[in-house]
Amino acid sequence: ALGPAGLGAGLGGPLPALRLLDLSGNGLEALPAELGGTGDGAGDAAPAFPQLRSLNLSANRLRELGPGLARAAPQLQELLLSGNRLRALPGGLLPPAGSPAPFPLLSRLDAADNEVAELGADIAALPALKSLDVANNQLRELPAALADCPRLKEANFRGNQLRDKRLEKMVNGCQTKAILEYLRAGGRGKGKAESAREEVRKKKREKQQKKDNGDGEQDEVEEVSKLLVKVLHVSENPAPLVVKVSPGVKDVRAFIVCCVLKGANLKPGNALKRFLTMQTKLHEDICEKRTVATIATHDLQLVKAPLTYDVQPPDELKIMPLGRKEIKAKDLLRQLQLEAEEQRKQKKRQNVSGLHKYLQLLDGKDNYPCLVDAEGAVISFPPITNSEKTKIRKETRDLFLEVTSDTSLQICKDVMDTLILKIAELNRSTLENMEGSGSDMELDALCGPGSLNLPLVVEQVRVVDMDGNLKVLYPSKTDLATVSSLLTVIR
Repeated sequence: ALGPAGLGAGLGGPLPALRLLDLSGNGLEALPAELGGTGDGAGDAAPAFPQLRSLNLSANRLRELGPGLARAAPQLQELLLSGNRLRALPGGLLPPAGSPAPFPLLSRLDAADNEVAELGADIAALPALKSLDVANNQLRELPAALADCPRLKEANFRGNQLRDKRLEKMVNGCQTKAILEYLRAGGRGKGKAESAREEVRKKKREKQQKKDNGDGEQDEVEEVSKLLVKVLHVSENPAPLVVKVSPGVKDVRAFIVCCVLKGANLKPGNALKRFLTMQTKLHEDICEKRTVATIATHDLQLVKAPLTYDVQPPDELKIMPLGRKEIKAKDLLRQLQLEAEEQRKQKKRQNVSGLHKYLQLLDGKDNYPCLVDAEGAVISFPPITNSEKTKIRKETRDLFLEVTSDTSLQICKDVMDTLILKIAELNRSTLENMEGSGSDMELDALCGPGSLNLPLVVEQVRVVDMDGNLKVLYPSKTDLATVSSLLTVIR
């Protein structure tokens, strides 16, 4: 709540040892004077922050940045500006021509969710830039000078209404390298982009020849092995999700493993149906009909953190089950038991389907396990059901994944490993179907054979006790080993 006035003189002058400064989520409308807010980037004064490496100004009201920041923090490596009101980038951030090279170490520039309508060609003046995020802005064009950024490896331009519709397709489905190549060639398929198409056609012909010669099976294995998953460590995440565990779960359902998965695409065709079918199969197979573990998947945008894994008595635990109205756990189980009896009578057999198969797993329990959100709502009631509150829909892109067990922690991890692999396979299949439909065939030529290799991002989630002591972190360095032959993990 610093407000438009900012810090004033509150920093108390130069801070020569400060390496990280987080001013996010305030009401700043201009950079504080100590950060060069009123400076022009010139002069011989010593930098106020000679060791500053990371500056987070996200979620403020900044409309422009002055060149004084380059002098105040010459060693800056990371500048986070998402959620402001910036209209041009780099805009006034760079000193006038003829000044010493600004930000020689700046490798990450994040300006998503602003009002940026102009991405200047002088972005190429940042020699160390590796990651650029300008998603969800008002850009109509991308400058060809982006291709002159010597180290640019990751760029996010999604959510901009670009005039070049072919380029807009590329930013939604291609790797950064292909996009830069397209810009370097002048766009509209000129120059190198044309030769890129021919190169892709050649590789497809070679692949077909291999298949005809009996090498197809090996080729398929190589393709599957290229599934990519990138792990985002909690230290790299500005707002990591944490799950607290109450002592009571120890005697009921002791083990839980969670993570966040970003980048899934459930919108095309029957992708959502296939996702739900996959989850059902895992419950039948690796989870042994939910007797050893239970999977729960949630829409991350609907999950209100922090979360607590707790136990509640059957007559107190309330949940809004998928497709049903809010109900107490004991009443839900009674209702399901009656439905199961009706099923048996109608079908004249002992086997029942759906949730009814799992009722006996709670027999004899005085308390039931549940995952509770920050608003006190139960979003998961293992091994029975999830909540309608966090239900996954076609529009869902980011998932919160949860695996619980009363058997062992390792089983939770093995199931989670397999779940992530299956989601990666589904995502790959969905992209292949998209690329193979209609005019989108040209997208494959533009993006090259790596266009389906956009990695899913798995964010680590910490499970802690009520005092904050770590119980489990997933995925750790040793996790995802069980599927390593089919999954390439970038850590």
